Amino acid sequence: MTYDRALRQVGEFGRYQRRIYLLLCLPIFTSAMQVMVTVFILGTPKHRCAISENDTYAIQGPAHQRLVNLSVPPAEAPLTYSQCDLYSYHSDNESDPVHSSFVRKCSRWVYDQTDFLTTFVTETDLVCHKKSYVTHTVMSFMAGFMVGAFAAGVVADSLGRKKGLLLSLVLHILPNIVVTFTSDLLSFMCLRFLSGASVGGLLAVTFTMIMELVGPSYRMIAGIALELFWACGAIVLALLAYLIRDWRYLNLAVSLPALLFIPYVCIIPESSRWLLTKGREQEAEDILRHAAKVNDKTLPEKLFDYEDSFENDRCVPIWKLCVTPTLLVRSVIIFFNWMVVSMLFFGLSLNVGNLGGDIYINFFLSSLAEVVGYSAPLVALRCLGRKPVYVTSLLLGGAACILTIFPVLYGNSSAQWSVVGLSVIGKVGASTAFATIYLFSAELFPTVVRNSAMGVSSLCARIGGMISPYIAVINEVVGGDLGVAMPLVVFGLFAFVAGLLALSLPETKGRHLPESIKDSIKYTNQTIYVTENGVNEASHPLTPPKEGVSFKDEK
Repeated sequence: MTYDRALRQVGEFGRYQRRIYLLLCLPIFTSAMQVMVTVFILGTPKHRCAISENDTYAIQGPAHQRLVNLSVPPAEAPLTYSQCDLYSYHSDNESDPVHSSFVRKCSRWVYDQTDFLTTFVTETDLVCHKKSYVTHTVMSFMAGFMVGAFAAGVVADSLGRKKGLLLSLVLHILPNIVVTFTSDLLSFMCLRFLSGASVGGLLAVTFTMIMELVGPSYRMIAGIALELFWACGAIVLALLAYLIRDWRYLNLAVSLPALLFIPYVCIIPESSRWLLTKGREQEAEDILRHAAKVNDKTLPEKLFDYEDSFENDRCVPIWKLCVTPTLLVRSVIIFFNWMVVSMLFFGLSLNVGNLGGDIYINFFLSSLAEVVGYSAPLVALRCLGRKPVYVTSLLLGGAACILTIFPVLYGNSSAQWSVVGLSVIGKVGASTAFATIYLFSAELFPTVVRNSAMGVSSLCARIGGMISPYIAVINEVVGGDLGVAMPLVVFGLFAFVAGLLALSLPETKGRHLPESIKDSIKYTNQTIYVTENGVNEASHPLTPPKEGVSFKDEK
């Protein structure tokens, strides 16, 4: 029998699968905290030049007025003071200090401790002429994300899913703990790169192991529910960050739970599907028989006919997607959408500090939006289909981000909640789109190139994640009220364009998966299903094929 049929006899989501599923989801919980903790450990509070050795950041009062007046004021309203320059007065002309002063760059700063007691930024003075290093550090994490996903995928395919998982867990434990005790920028960036590699590897390997663990009927629900663990991790981080304002203790608090994954060496089994593809039938059968015993199921004496089950697992090069203009354009649209969805999702997360108001409330609302965004597809995908859910969520998220320009430019301080609210709506759309695009694109690519095509899609997503921190700091270049809105507007425009392009993709709900390149060429909004006797039958996009009809190559 085939592997999926064997899973149905073992139990598609019995006690055995539920236990392993929960264990595989827990690293996603801690991975979310490692990604999002960037918002807090690299937070940049309000600051100004330090005037003396014992200078402290004063919010108001005579001392504040005396010190802030040494900073260089602007040429015009609104009245703010430079955070990087100050006046230095000549002591030999105290009667006319204005005409005996010159501007010099700050060499030391004092920081407002209202939101953060310490961050890596405040400890290493990554402000003013060094502030770009903060963005580069975030980008290094996203670059590690990309490298880790690729490296763990190679290890998982060649040496085993479990080895890919364990390698990612090692990187998830050691660098994240060690970074707590580092004090120089280069070491911090290298360790955060390794941390990003661990997250990329964990996401890639655990998703694959889960899809190979549960039966076909539960794969969509299991894949989307996995995202909810990510959202819950972000919510817990919001609470920890609010309670722990020192970056070292906060980083330690989100890193130490990963030590609980050390027993995975013994308790997580290898993927039986991978064992079968490597010709290790007996090991795979032993795992499945143990699962059947835990699930109170009985299996036949002969479980697999290996040659029949896997003789069609053949692949073709990824460039075969370029054989026709239709496939080429469709593939480019999918890859572009992966880049934009990742850019929008991570960009909105990193941008919470620029929205104004309380950063902890903003981050909590953004994390709560993820729960809503990941929950919506569980019902909507079954009722409406893949394309309507995906396009609507992306256009909704993009429109919400673009609309923030109006309360920012034309509203007053009371409109602050409008900006936060629109950003939260944008995050709901981004989360729904992220959860949907996995399933949507996997059903669009033909079986013979599906793994390779999904790998390229993941690469494009990582590129979007690397771009997002640079868009999030556009406000530092533009400045003023327009600078507050510009990151969200840019994210929104990209999302809107991607959503409109996705309208040209065919619906996949209720259809056979395309197996070959020829199947994909015929996979249009008016799909043709080919019967066994060679008669073509047109099918409505949302209507599944008739019983006994198969999707085959044209003869």
